[in-house]
Amino acid sequence: MLSNRSMPRSTVLPELAYPDIGDAIERLCEAFGFTLRIRIANHRAQLNVGDGAVILIEANPNVSLKAAVMVRVDDVNSHCEHARQRGVNIVREPTDYPYGERQYNAQDFAGHHWCFSQSIADVDPRNWGGTPGDL
Repeated sequence: MLSNRSMPRSTVLPELAYPDIGDAIERLCEAFGFTLRIRIANHRAQLNVGDGAVILIEANPNVSLKAAVMVRVDDVNSHCEHARQRGVNIVREPTDYPYGERQYNAQDFAGHHWCFSQSIADVDPRNWGGTPGDL
């Protein structure tokens, strides 16, 4: 798996929705001893949690999503096709992002949301608008 400093090294990453990312960073770090890894404007952040991480996402008032799971894979295209052939609802097709990841989103049989991500480039977070903390 290609390394990308924009992404935590963890294979499985919980994504939790909060209405105010700045407030969530402050409160979670203070309460649980987490540290900021990267902040992406006011809509996303990554927190260091021991040798793992958690991703904070901006809550959308029009969507009831409170949590999702991100899983890092070696080949997003083949992973997506495998899931599609087994009837998984593909919510967002594989797409390249400026932060060095190729990702697709799916919804499983029980309505859980999944993001599958492949590192395709090692990109300094400052190059795409991220503010690095403790990488």
